Amino acid sequence: MFKSFSMELAGRTLTVEVGRVAKQANGAAFMHYGDTVVLSTATASDKPRDGIDFFPLSVEYEEKLYSVGKIPGGFTKREGKASENATLTSRVIDRPMRPLFPKDYRNDVTLDNIVMSVDPECSPELTAMLGSAIATCISDIPFDGPCAMTQVGLIDGEFIINPTAAQKKVSDLALTVASTREKVIMIEAGAKEVPEQTMINAIFKAHEVNQEIIKFIDRIVAECGKEKHTYESCAIPDELFAAIKEIVPPAEMEEAVFTDEKQKREENIRQITERLEEAFAENEEWLPLIGQAVYQYQKKTVRKMILKDHKRPDGRRIDEIRPLAAEIDILPRVHGSGMFTRGQTQILNACTLAPLSEAQRLDGLDENETTKRYMHHYNFPSFSVGETKPSRGPGRREIGHGALAERALVPVLPSEEEFPYAIRTVSETMESNGSTSQASICASTLSLMAAGVPIKTMVAGISCGLVTGETDDDYIVLTDIQGLEDFFGDMDFKVGGTHEGITAIQMDIKIHGLTRPIIEEAIRRCREARLYIMDNIMAPVISEPRKTLSKYAPKITQITIDPAKIGDVVGKQGKVINKIIEETGVKIDITDDGAVNVCGTDQEMIDKAIATIKNIVTDVEPGMIYTGKVVRIMEFGAFVELAPNKDGMVHISKLSDKRVAKVEDVVNIGDEVTVRVVEVDRMGRINLTMRPEDMTADLEKLTRPERRERSDRPERRDDRRGGRRDDRRERSEKKEDNE
Repeated sequence: MFKSFSMELAGRTLTVEVGRVAKQANGAAFMHYGDTVVLSTATASDKPRDGIDFFPLSVEYEEKLYSVGKIPGGFTKREGKASENATLTSRVIDRPMRPLFPKDYRNDVTLDNIVMSVDPECSPELTAMLGSAIATCISDIPFDGPCAMTQVGLIDGEFIINPTAAQKKVSDLALTVASTREKVIMIEAGAKEVPEQTMINAIFKAHEVNQEIIKFIDRIVAECGKEKHTYESCAIPDELFAAIKEIVPPAEMEEAVFTDEKQKREENIRQITERLEEAFAENEEWLPLIGQAVYQYQKKTVRKMILKDHKRPDGRRIDEIRPLAAEIDILPRVHGSGMFTRGQTQILNACTLAPLSEAQRLDGLDENETTKRYMHHYNFPSFSVGETKPSRGPGRREIGHGALAERALVPVLPSEEEFPYAIRTVSETMESNGSTSQASICASTLSLMAAGVPIKTMVAGISCGLVTGETDDDYIVLTDIQGLEDFFGDMDFKVGGTHEGITAIQMDIKIHGLTRPIIEEAIRRCREARLYIMDNIMAPVISEPRKTLSKYAPKITQITIDPAKIGDVVGKQGKVINKIIEETGVKIDITDDGAVNVCGTDQEMIDKAIATIKNIVTDVEPGMIYTGKVVRIMEFGAFVELAPNKDGMVHISKLSDKRVAKVEDVVNIGDEVTVRVVEVDRMGRINLTMRPEDMTADLEKLTRPERRERSDRPERRDDRRGGRRDDRRERSEKKEDNE
């Protein structure tokens, strides 16, 4: 039965239609927020997938370009691989919802969101987040919801709930918060050095709004919700755990995991697993469960050690950071490089500079985001964790980690006017044992400064973890978690920022939410750690950006011209600009507002190209001095190219301060000469002089009336001679043009 529900959300109407479309899905919500329309569905398989020890959840966010009235580019003319924004949106939906499904649930579940219409005032990403939660809540899929999501902006010190596209452009904060009834379950943020307390207030402002949305979802579920289906539990039998503890006592398991060397710990666990497989070789029911049982045994051991004994697997204090190191200039030929090491986590980052024309072009739903000038890419090869598998390009994890580091660094980058370059940094994971994304922030900062990019200040990142007990007050926050603490803990709270404030947050949890005291302590711990990293590890290596670029980096000079004269610089079919490029070897980019960027490795050629462009767009006036090339010779004078498509004539009498019998006695085609503009006549023809005495003489002395006064010949005769000379010049030019 079709039903429609509506609520006012941040001054716009949110409408959820149930039973109108997609009736065969387990749950479907046809979402309308303003004119934004998203279809969100939730479906599940009838039976669990065999042979897996994880919950197989897939979240899709499909951007249909018809939603913004666009036809996809390329030959196929249909949507293909998900964009980076679509991938990141899918991750933001996945992260808060995954912990709310039963831990022993192994049925395949797919949450699909199809963006069908986009209103710039109403975020399709937020609409899809809410749609996924509603579709799952009203379905028969087991889910401990509801949950809700809210976006928060910050403009002139005021929080803006679910900001519009225009507001996002001027906002100092882009925050997304997901909540259950009692707690915060996900935080994603990009910020322009927002202070910690302001960030905390923004998080809980969103949490308040989420409670209103949850009440709305409760009303929908009450009328349309299906009874949750039963499922086949994949939990490990208690009898198996008891049998394992008899073979491997808790003290032995503690000794196996209590080491700061990842490889040694993994070898200890491998040996324990082999012993258990031998012991249960005859038990066909338990044998396939050994691996998962050992994993859970490790988890319980590590959590007990941390929570009850305040002991970490590598022996560190609760607030202690692993050994740190920073280096620069590791790669001699790249434009900038930096390496950051934290324990067994190591990132080598390379920075590349290029003209703005090399910026990434975006073909997505946001009309305001068509290019991306700064690109941060993150790679995670299998050798970094001691494994072997072929590289198949970046997955969702790599894209997410790269985007997080990129978001952290964007606020400190110089503007295009200050630094007219496209910038790419690539983080190569050399070793991984927790928080490689935060090490990427540190390594990227090092490589940017080493490359001479004038960033405003340093940025560093760190991650805090969490282990909780039976009550909300029974918990421990861990500074700088390693891989084991991430796997077996309850939270991965990543914060990047400067001395002034936060630039990025990403929080993932495995439990049903965090209280305010936990969030406040995690943010405080992250601030203390990142200040220590910047002041004591990064600053001694490089404290500010280098003043000059690498000799291997392109040099870019920027000038501004009258937009009306862009056509003169480009020329018919690009002939003028291509000639400049061919002669100088530079690369030239011109924007519609008249900004001209000239890029090359030879500064002399850059200066030459700039001078040529300036000559083209500058109106020729008497008295100006040019250096040009002789392009034509006639019996009465030589034609000199002052700029492409802009020639002037030096009459034979103006070639030298001595009498010249033949033009070729002084100049030949191809010669570079210095000339001065005598006049631009009423027909636009440019008359030049090369005589040394004319180069410094008063301009008025060179004009035709002055010459007539100096002449001993009758004025009338001089006029006749001048007229005949002009006629000959005009006939000659016409003949030359015809030829």
